[in-house]
Amino acid sequence: MTTFDDREKAFENRFAHDEEMAFRAEARRNKLLGLWAAELMGRTGEEAEAYAREVIHADFEEAGHEDVVRKVAGDLGQKSSPEAIRQKMEELLVVAKGQLLKET
Repeated sequence: MTTFDDREKAFENRFAHDEEMAFRAEARRNKLLGLWAAELMGRTGEEAEAYAREVIHADFEEAGHEDVVRKVAGDLGQKSSPEAIRQKMEELLVVAKGQLLKET
């Protein structure tokens, strides 16, 4: 194998790893968002965990994160706005990435 082949393989591996980590971070962010929203709705324990799973699954409806925003905003009603939810998602993505880095 040539140096070029080695470098190409390393790049491909790095790209795959980065994509996997991005997916995991977004899924973790969605779980944290679901737990946050569940708390605002007065849900605790298993009920909060179940809602967090619903939020994670909502992200598979379409590309991007607007499907999650719509779900959470619809469920929260007047308790939060779509803009506040998007802001919370940004904050929680940083938290999620930090948690994943600590785990690896």
